Amino acid sequence: MSQETSKYKRILIKLSGEALAGEGEFGIDSNKAHSLAEEIKEVHSLGVEIALVVGGGNLIRGASLAKMGMDQATADYMGMLATIQNALALQDACEKKGLYTRVQSAIDIHSIAESYIRRRAVRHLEKKRIVIFAGGIGNPYFTTDTAASLRAVEVGCEVILKATKVDGVYEADPKKDPSAKRYTHISFMESIKRRLKVMDSTALSLCMENNMSIIVFDIFKRGNLKDLVLGDKKIGTLISNSEDIRIDGE
Repeated sequence: MSQETSKYKRILIKLSGEALAGEGEFGIDSNKAHSLAEEIKEVHSLGVEIALVVGGGNLIRGASLAKMGMDQATADYMGMLATIQNALALQDACEKKGLYTRVQSAIDIHSIAESYIRRRAVRHLEKKRIVIFAGGIGNPYFTTDTAASLRAVEVGCEVILKATKVDGVYEADPKKDPSAKRYTHISFMESIKRRLKVMDSTALSLCMENNMSIIVFDIFKRGNLKDLVLGDKKIGTLISNSEDIRIDGE
C-alpha cells in the first residue's frame, strides 16, 4: 500500500457517459476506459474503498428521446440500459488493470451483473472490490446524479467526486462567458437557488439532507482524481452545507 495518505476511506465517483465517449462524444473509447481505470487503480492503491456510478449519455440520452416524442418512461429505461453497457466496459478496463470489481444493477439482469443489494455492496467495498452501480435507481424520471447521491448515502461514502470536463462550478457557462469565475465552495442551497446545473435538484436535496459533500472536478486532467483524494483543496468546487461562498482568486 502507498505511504501517501488518503483523506477519505470510502468514496463514490460519479462519471458522465462522455468520460468514456469516443469521437463525437458517442460510443465507447477503450483508450479512455483504460485511462480512467489507471486513475482508479492509483486511488485504490491508497487503500480507498471505491464505488462508481456512470451515466449513459454517450450511448443514449433518455431526455433527448423524450423530446423527440418517445414516451418518457420508455426513454429513461433505455438510458438505464446504456448505463449498464458503460458499467461493463469500465469493469473490463478495471479488471485488465488487476482490480477486482462487481457491477450491481438496479434492473435485474442476472446473466451479466449482480442485482443491487446494499449489504452485499458494502461487503464488496470492505473487501476492497470496486463496485460499479448501474441501471440508475431502477425507476424512470430519475437521473444518474440522483442514483449517485442515493447510493453514496446508502453505502456510507464520505464524499461524491463528480467527474466532469470542466474544472469546477462557475457563475455562468465559461464557454459562453470567458469572464465567469469559478467557485471554490458553494452551498447546496445556493446551488439550487442559482440553478447552477451541477446536479439536478433531487440529487442536491438528497445530499443536503444527508450532509453528503460533493466535489466537482475535471476528470480529463491526469492526476486530478488522486490529488483530490489526497486532500488538494485547490482542485474543483466543494459543495456542502456550509453557507460560505468562496470564489477562486478572491
